[in-house]
Amino acid sequence: MEMIDRALLVVEDTVCCNGGGDGGVLVKGCEAEAIMRSTEKEMESSEEDDDFPSIESITPQSKIDSSYQSHTEKGIRKVCCELLDLKDAVENLCGNMQTKYLAFSRMSEEVVEMEHELVELRKHISAQGILVQDLMTGVCRELEEWNSANGNIGDCQQDPLVDELQSSLLSDADNRKAIFLENIDVLLAEHKVEEAVEALEAEEKNCPELKGPGDTSSMELSSYRSAFLKRKSMLEDQLIEITEQPLVSILELKKALSALIKLGKGPLAHQLLLKSYGSRLQKSIELFLPSCSVYPKTFPATLSRLVFSIISVTTKESGLIFGDNPVYTNRVVQWVEWEIEYFVRLVKENAPSSEKLFALGTASNCVQASLTYSSMLESQGLKLSKLLLVLLRPYIEEVLELIFRWARRAALDVTEIDESSLLSPRSMSPLSAFATLSDSVLVDSGMKFMDIIEDILAQLTPMAVLHFGANVLTRISQLFDKYMDMLIKSLPGPSDDDNLTELKEVIHFRAETDSEQLALLGLAFTILDELLPLAVIKVWSLTNESKELESENIVPNASITAELKEWKRSLQHSFDKLRDHFCRQYVLTFIYSRQGKTRLNALIYLSGEGADSYWDFDPLPSLPFQALFSKLQQLATVAGDVLLGKEKIQKILLARLTETVVMWLSEEQEFWDVFEDESVPLKPLGLQQLILDMHFTVEIARFAGYPSRHVHQIASAIIARAIRTFSARGIDPQSALPEDEWFVETARTAINKLLLGTSGSDTSEIDEDHIIIHDEMVSDSDETASSLSSIESFKSFASANMGELDSPVYFTDPEG
Repeated sequence: MEMIDRALLVVEDTVCCNGGGDGGVLVKGCEAEAIMRSTEKEMESSEEDDDFPSIESITPQSKIDSSYQSHTEKGIRKVCCELLDLKDAVENLCGNMQTKYLAFSRMSEEVVEMEHELVELRKHISAQGILVQDLMTGVCRELEEWNSANGNIGDCQQDPLVDELQSSLLSDADNRKAIFLENIDVLLAEHKVEEAVEALEAEEKNCPELKGPGDTSSMELSSYRSAFLKRKSMLEDQLIEITEQPLVSILELKKALSALIKLGKGPLAHQLLLKSYGSRLQKSIELFLPSCSVYPKTFPATLSRLVFSIISVTTKESGLIFGDNPVYTNRVVQWVEWEIEYFVRLVKENAPSSEKLFALGTASNCVQASLTYSSMLESQGLKLSKLLLVLLRPYIEEVLELIFRWARRAALDVTEIDESSLLSPRSMSPLSAFATLSDSVLVDSGMKFMDIIEDILAQLTPMAVLHFGANVLTRISQLFDKYMDMLIKSLPGPSDDDNLTELKEVIHFRAETDSEQLALLGLAFTILDELLPLAVIKVWSLTNESKELESENIVPNASITAELKEWKRSLQHSFDKLRDHFCRQYVLTFIYSRQGKTRLNALIYLSGEGADSYWDFDPLPSLPFQALFSKLQQLATVAGDVLLGKEKIQKILLARLTETVVMWLSEEQEFWDVFEDESVPLKPLGLQQLILDMHFTVEIARFAGYPSRHVHQIASAIIARAIRTFSARGIDPQSALPEDEWFVETARTAINKLLLGTSGSDTSEIDEDHIIIHDEMVSDSDETASSLSSIESFKSFASANMGELDSPVYFTDPEG
């Protein structure tokens, strides 16, 4: 219509411009002028082609104007008439459509009103039928009472009108039943399930025999009961169909389940409730699973929220609809357990490869989220934590096994060290202090080891630490033990451990000098004493502060403390292997020459001629023990530089070295065989010298600041064994030995002499092959005092005095 109106306006404007005369200027005339101009241009172009154009081909302007003006005006008038006709037709069409639409709307409203009236009329008829039925039933009851009151008359005198009335009542009852069944059929056809349920309930109240097994003696009642049960079954099928619809709302679902309960189908309704929520959960999971690969670490948290939210809603709805019936509660619990098993299976199937580091993060997030949500369900009577832990434990242990298998390969393979990780801020650790004192590969391996441990610990959540922390600590200690085995292979000397053969191919550095070996021990001790406990306690402290654990009324401090103590003992045992290996090889290198001969043998205690006078003049420890003192001074000086600020490890090493010497002497049977050989003469001076050496060893430890009960015990055992051995050879210890105080004082005096360089005899000089013992007595010589036998050396030697190793049982062998 709008387009037609515009066309008409254009035409009217055109006519107005023409002025109503034939001589006016029209639009079409303008078009004619344009055509004429184009014609002239064509003529001009043709003149260019033809040198002599024909003048007769030119049409006069007046003829063109008259011709086009007449044709244009007629055409415009014709178009105007057609547009007016079209406008009238469109207006008529719009009017007819609007009229018909109004009529249709009015008819629709009338149909709806008629439907409501029919429903009300049907209800009214049903009510009237029930009223008539009640009235007829009452009349029959009155007649029966009247007949029983006038029973004397006899059956033969019964009024025929009564029989007619009774037969009519029976026919009316049949009609009422037929109407009821027809009404139920209508309600079922219209899917008005609520009204159908109410009608069936009312009919069961009016006819209690419909609920029972039925009276087979009455064919009419049996037939009606069958028809009634058939309609009831059809209604149940409709209700089941409603609950199984994929888009059914929660309100409609509740109404359908309530209707089934009214029909006496409570177990079926509860089964449908669980089935409906299970299908909802299944659809939600199917929609979510494709995104698991996008968020591989956090998807268990979202999946847990989906599963446990449906479980919570299902449990609440079951309680509201079915109450606290134990039968239904047990079914809910069984359904929940099945859903949780399905949840754990989904996590396993969609988790990333267990060899990847963030697979542990995925497992930890699964534990954290699922246990947190399960604790929220405890208020609804569902305790699922134990079931979750039972189902998750194999999965978590499998992930931990593969992760630490990867960690073992990565930590022990020093050829593949990521340089970027060594430049990270985390690499600026206490281990960097050993970089200039040892092979850089050693320091890099230590940093890589700690990077791996910290990356693993970063994946753990508080719940994972609480329930699987002991497993993680055990595997960390095992990894540390493997790392210690690798460091043992880096020390010189053969290894006595058979289980280290697998590490022969991965030895890429060797600690040869004392400084390199001490740096290796310092690195291992720094990891043991500082870095590992700091990294673990940082994660474990978050567990203590976790709010989720407070909600579970769990007090993790006691269990976590016990786990950490046991873990530290395990780490210490692994480090003790490295420490003992170093001390054993160091002492054996001191005791044995390269030719395999021992420098510390029993021959030094078999005194010769003139020894008694020497002993009375200047009693000193034997030369091997003087050399041991000098060797320990050297090592203490180097340790003071290499292990600067780590007095604890200095004390540990020096104490263990001293213990190793006396332990070797106690266990070396060849040493004691010499004394037990009756062909070898023994003298009291040899026993005195041995006892003095033992006291000297104890005093070395005491003066150096690492007194050890273990050293004292072993030295006492050696002295007791020596006294027994010499006594068996006929030497009386009571007459041959001075008091114990004399030995202690002599040992202390000897230490002072050796330190101050005032001894009348030169100390032993140690080279790589043998101990050179000077028989000459050199006095007042500046060259006799070694540079190690000075006050500065003693300060360095005793710099580890912290007063905390009075009983270093923790750092010694378990036998001590």
